[in-house]
Amino acid sequence: MSDSNYSKMYPVSWDQLHRDSKALAWRLLEKGPYKGIAAITRGGLVPAAIIARELDLRLVDTICISSYDWQNQKSTTILKTVEHDGEGWLIIDDLVDTGNTARIVREMLPKAHFATVYSKPEGKPLVDTFITEVSQDTWILFPWDSEVQYVQPLAARNK
Repeated sequence: MSDSNYSKMYPVSWDQLHRDSKALAWRLLEKGPYKGIAAITRGGLVPAAIIARELDLRLVDTICISSYDWQNQKSTTILKTVEHDGEGWLIIDDLVDTGNTARIVREMLPKAHFATVYSKPEGKPLVDTFITEVSQDTWILFPWDSEVQYVQPLAARNK
């Protein structure tokens, strides 16, 4: 890990992401109904697809914001927004970290219900619903950022 802010790594598999997104859908089901989902790209796309299926929502839009470059947060750039205040809508993202992106989206859609699969302490107050909390110094390694590959056995590395 290149950034000194992260001392722990939390790898998430496709299976785990699916289970956690479905668990989020169960929680959201009792809070609805919703008109549609606004997925925050790119991280919110996969959870939004799973949640849209589970909540039987066909109206899925995107809010496109760029704020990360691998493990380093950078200046936030809004690439695409939506044309409503969020009334009856669900905002979905993979993670709320420092809350920088969440603050921007909250301003765009103040009446929406904001849900993330994962949450860190700094961003947690900005979301309405989440499934798993991790420490602020943990980097969540999502399955779209990794691949399975061969690793030498420990004994072979010590020779």
